[in-house]
Amino acid sequence: MTDDTRLHAELVAASIRFDQVEHEAVFTVLESGALERAVPGAHTKNLFLKDASGQFYLVTVLAEKQVDLGALRHMVGAGRFSFGSADEMVALLGITPGSVTPLAAFNDKAGRVQLVLDEVLAAQPRVNVHPLRNTATLGLSGLDLVRLLVRWRHAPLIVPIPSKMPTSSQSQN
Repeated sequence: MTDDTRLHAELVAASIRFDQVEHEAVFTVLESGALERAVPGAHTKNLFLKDASGQFYLVTVLAEKQVDLGALRHMVGAGRFSFGSADEMVALLGITPGSVTPLAAFNDKAGRVQLVLDEVLAAQPRVNVHPLRNTATLGLSGLDLVRLLVRWRHAPLIVPIPSKMPTSSQSQN
């Protein structure tokens, strides 16, 4: 059974409405610009982080948000953040860089990764995420995303994720 088949079966079992759009592989927010114009809804980016104590976090925000990691770590009670490695991502979430998605919680049976969801996304009528691969975009409501994560015993921390303040050179452009 493919990851899509397993994931779609789980969404149907949870009575979650969704649709999926196939497309060329996208690895970065920059590469997904055309996709964002073609597919309605809130597009996301995800940060796979690890704090100084070894706790892992998957942070999901609006695609254009520049996250202030220092402020975020204080908000969620974490130690200093670094990015998790590709090997850790594969081992814990069963996905590779470029395919990062909150739906990867489906693969984290040990519950090692804490999900953090920007409160703006939780309220969206449509949130676009990868369905465990970067060659498709799956759309579902923010509420349904939260319901699904809770169902998988990965209740996300829903917080107003802080943005970086623009530097003086950025604010003059």
